[in-house]
Amino acid sequence: MGRHISEEGEALMSQPPSQPPQGGFGAPQDQPPGGGFGAPQDQPPAGGFGAPQDPRSQGGFGAPPANTPQGTPPSPAQPPQAPAPPQAPPAGPPGPGYGYPQQPGPYAQPGPYGQPQQPGPYGQPGPYGQPPQPGYGYPPQAQYPGAPGTPPLGGGSKNPFKGRPAMIIGAAVAALLVVGGTVWAISSSGGDDGKKPVADKSPTSKASASDDPVNPGDGSGNGGEDPEDLNADRQAGEAKVLWYKQAPDAPGSGADAPGLWITDKAAVKAAYKQVFAYNVGDGKPTWDALTFPQKICAVTPQKTSDNKAFVAYMSGSSDSAKCNQLQEIDLNTGAKGWSGKIPDGELFDSTLTIELSITGDTLTVGRSMSGTAYDVASGKKLWDKEKYGSGCYPAAFAGGPKLLAVSSCGVGSDTEHDEVQELDPATGKAKWTTKIPKGWRVERAYSVDPVVLYMTNDDKKRVNVTTLKNNGDLRSQLESKDAFAPECGYAVLNRDLSGCFGTAADANTLYLPTEAKTGANEIVAFSLETGKEKWRVKSPADETMLPMRKDGTNLVAYVEPSYDGGGRIVSIPTTGSSHRTTKLLQMPQGTADIENSFFSKAVDYVDGRFYISTTRLTGNDETKEKLMLAYGK
Repeated sequence: MGRHISEEGEALMSQPPSQPPQGGFGAPQDQPPGGGFGAPQDQPPAGGFGAPQDPRSQGGFGAPPANTPQGTPPSPAQPPQAPAPPQAPPAGPPGPGYGYPQQPGPYAQPGPYGQPQQPGPYGQPGPYGQPPQPGYGYPPQAQYPGAPGTPPLGGGSKNPFKGRPAMIIGAAVAALLVVGGTVWAISSSGGDDGKKPVADKSPTSKASASDDPVNPGDGSGNGGEDPEDLNADRQAGEAKVLWYKQAPDAPGSGADAPGLWITDKAAVKAAYKQVFAYNVGDGKPTWDALTFPQKICAVTPQKTSDNKAFVAYMSGSSDSAKCNQLQEIDLNTGAKGWSGKIPDGELFDSTLTIELSITGDTLTVGRSMSGTAYDVASGKKLWDKEKYGSGCYPAAFAGGPKLLAVSSCGVGSDTEHDEVQELDPATGKAKWTTKIPKGWRVERAYSVDPVVLYMTNDDKKRVNVTTLKNNGDLRSQLESKDAFAPECGYAVLNRDLSGCFGTAADANTLYLPTEAKTGANEIVAFSLETGKEKWRVKSPADETMLPMRKDGTNLVAYVEPSYDGGGRIVSIPTTGSSHRTTKLLQMPQGTADIENSFFSKAVDYVDGRFYISTTRLTGNDETKEKLMLAYGK
């Protein structure tokens, strides 16, 4: 059964991005500044996604890709139409389009039904400091450390570009979207359960580590001697650096270092072409590093219940290479499980970039316009998620406790809109479908269970956070005057729905960090029943505090390091009348520079140990950058 969130009676609860103009909220603004990080750019194709195509051919791992011409999408000068011969991309970088963050031009935006908006602060609709996300087929822009044409960030300096979606939500207005009466009946096409992938089994013997002490962190040693004593200046009460690892060599253009998986035995990290595993206690290799023939391009953020994870790597090193080589890894032993090649879909439905996610026993692979699911144990294809309804193409997936799919529908038409579905991970069938009003783009899923969506509307210069019930009906929408700023990674060709750090949710509450240009910020708890604030707590240091996860009745949060002080892990009671922070772990002042040097990071706090790792290697040969550190008492 479908759910329709109608535009009728729409009351915008969010406010425009960027800095407020003189004269208060809604007053005309000056022209946006030219150039610079995140400045307006040329217009991409309508929808920022690609022309609607026919469903892709069936086939599992080992099946050849669809025999269709590969190339770049239509020129951004024209909106995508029916399938047509590819054209060369524009010379200039892509710019803001449907759902992409952009700097607002001059406008005087009235409130809904002609009512003026309430005054309030502004926030950016997309990741703070993040470049506009180009549509399908457009190359990523060099706006991260190590990217071509950009100098690497120096270690030790507080990085101003943290990739955070800052949102503003008007406090004086009610819910943005109301549930309407239009019902969509949809069906999801299933795959051929009889087709299996080409499953290449690898030896399952546990790899051994060298006994020779070497420089820790080069991927081949056992921790050994410590050439840098990071505990030399440790103060009383500060945590120890249990171990640290240096990053492998990366090309001058930089490389990805995605993922961070912690088991009771190993801390496992991908970087460039390798996957490393270190003993959680002493940092000695748990198994020999796995090396792939090409760079790793995607990983599952989750791991299975028996500690398996999946990585994808490129098919080659040329510009036309695809992210289509899939490999299962046992995180405890390093043994390789099944592997296979992910087929392309039709025409522009490509594997140039993909998303991987695990929900229960299902691995979902998201392409640019469709998805395919496999059994995590055997590699058997379970189902395909393809075009449905009136031109709806699955554009993104988010896994974990539930499996969500976001589809772009009617791209380039007057009825263009997004739809959100919860899928049965075993069959791919939609449990419910919710239609998002025209003009609103689902950018992120702050939570999949409960479902909490972050959306943007470029035409209205608005952002919105909406939570849905278990049947897809509207549950609530946030009301606040604050700007909120979780840290979100880059989603270049695909929407990285679950790629945000700094949000947490339980059954009834959402926890978000406020944006602080300087100094301390706050974590605000919102009721998911009403969308209203329940309570807030200020960071115990003069730095940003980011929620990580719930631990029983407490919220665990990470306080970022300052220039002269290490970060810390704190616990916040979520029940009762007091929500004061309690320090669980104080990182040493001596490693504050290293903590600060990570442009983007993956962190975890498990069994009293804090792990922090970079997710992007700069490729700078002048300094040896750190891959990850582990702290404990």
